[in-house]
Amino acid sequence: MPTAILTGQPVPGSSIESELRSLGFDVHLASGAADTETLLARVPGEHRVAVVDARFVGHPHALRLGLTDPRFPLAAIPGAVTAQPAARQALTRAMARENSAGGGTVLAVDSLADRITAALDADGADVHRPELGSLVAAVPADPQARNEARQAVAAVDDEAVRLKSAVKARDGFVTTFFISPYSRYIARWCARRGLTPNQVTTASLITALIAAGCAATGTRGGFVAAGVLLIASFVLDCTDGQLARYSLQYSTLGAWLDATFDRAKEYAYYAGLALGAARGGDDVWALALGAMILQTCRHVVDFSFNEANHDATALGKLSLASPTAALSDKLDSVGWTVWVRRMIVLPIGERWAMIAVLTALTTPRITFYALLIGCAFSATYTTAGRVLRSLTRRATRTDRAAKALADLADSGPLAEAAARGLRGTARRLPAITAPAVALLGGAAVVATAALTDFGGPWPLVAAIAYLLTSALAVARPLKGALDWLVPPFFRAAEYLTILFLAAKADVNGALPAAFGLVAAVAYHHYDTVYRIRGDAGAPPQWLVRTIGGHEGRTLVICVLAALLTAPQFKLALTVLAVAVALVVLVESIRFWVAAHKVGAPAVHDEGEPA
Repeated sequence: MPTAILTGQPVPGSSIESELRSLGFDVHLASGAADTETLLARVPGEHRVAVVDARFVGHPHALRLGLTDPRFPLAAIPGAVTAQPAARQALTRAMARENSAGGGTVLAVDSLADRITAALDADGADVHRPELGSLVAAVPADPQARNEARQAVAAVDDEAVRLKSAVKARDGFVTTFFISPYSRYIARWCARRGLTPNQVTTASLITALIAAGCAATGTRGGFVAAGVLLIASFVLDCTDGQLARYSLQYSTLGAWLDATFDRAKEYAYYAGLALGAARGGDDVWALALGAMILQTCRHVVDFSFNEANHDATALGKLSLASPTAALSDKLDSVGWTVWVRRMIVLPIGERWAMIAVLTALTTPRITFYALLIGCAFSATYTTAGRVLRSLTRRATRTDRAAKALADLADSGPLAEAAARGLRGTARRLPAITAPAVALLGGAAVVATAALTDFGGPWPLVAAIAYLLTSALAVARPLKGALDWLVPPFFRAAEYLTILFLAAKADVNGALPAAFGLVAAVAYHHYDTVYRIRGDAGAPPQWLVRTIGGHEGRTLVICVLAALLTAPQFKLALTVLAVAVALVVLVESIRFWVAAHKVGAPAVHDEGEPA
């Protein structure tokens, strides 16, 4: 149980003690610095501890933001400072120094909590200070100031601010105007009944899976029900994040579940639409797989670009701002262009609304056509803008960024072995080499899979060439201006090769098997992203080697297509899909559950817009 140490002379009529108890703290009273240090030493090391000035006046939500957010080891607001177990040593040192300086006397004017915070700052500790906005947090020095602070508290509706802050500051048009105005109240309803964000996330997944099942019936009633349930699932998807922000229930496991389930919901729904279409005699599995591939590649572009440039900007090494970025910032300052630009990228709210409406009113084929056209346009728009930004600014990419891109590339043992022999050659080639050879090698294997007959040798020849070009692309650190394109080029090459070879097999069940294989591999790639985002590192090397890396899987698929008959190839795809899914899911679930149990730092991912 977290402990709050209330310091200084109690103020008659103050509600601070009851407010701390309502936030779950076990409250102890201390008369001065020496007493506070003694009580601090008695708090078990595995518990959160807070030091709060007894004269504190403020909103309960200000206290909540300052003292209960699990994402930050150290946090402070005026009159209060808190430390989680990871930061207890820093707090103890600061407390000991202040006790020595104050001589253990009762502090009548200065706030001990604020002095501890200043000492932490002097030690270089990273103390989080939440944005309070209109919320009040103060330590009045006299009765007049106290009355003024109380009047300021009464003038602001704490609950209204809390509800408003539960909604993301930046979101899509559909989410902002059609979902969030009421989903925040659902989040509050859930909080008051003790529901957790993870429970709401699971409810959203179940709802989406039921929607996929309705779509799979292939009836008009089923399609209508599927559209309605998909919207309901999205409402719950918004609610879980708002519940996390409303109640500050953040966790590493929760962030992973939220991100992973979003992809599972959407791709399961694609499969449901394809099954429903098949019941009506229309085979749209190729379109369903194409939509999943396009959406996954869009996300990889987002992830790679952000990882390549995050550190360069944050470390202050950007020597020349991009004119493209300046134009983008200018457009974001004009009201109507903000919403147009957010809708153009077809974020999840707009995309799911479009899918739901088209499912209810049209056919799965029309739904997929619209989805592919919309996502292709938005992918072209966003990728072109990022390429222009990369070409028109000078920045030094860090070793961390290069490592993240190498992890996202997902190179297996074959590419790694070949890359070691090509390092000398790679260093002598121009900076554009990595993305150029990744694109050319990927285009070659995809083109041969699409344009030659099934069972021929040319896809296998192209796959061997792809292995060599992939190795050359990663033979030196990925620090070039456009090297962030290497991972998405690899993803497109692998996924599209599987799609075209399955389509060329022209046997019933090959494309659904290919859909399952791509889904399993895509899960591994998304899992890699979420680990990097959570500073947990990439998946272990043994896992990457076990499932072959992108070049190994591409080579194996091409070998199977060359050696097996079409029915045998379908069976091989099914076996590969099951095997890859089992390996990556078991390892991923083990990792995230273990990280949650050992108290990994809580995170809250606001989510990519697409």
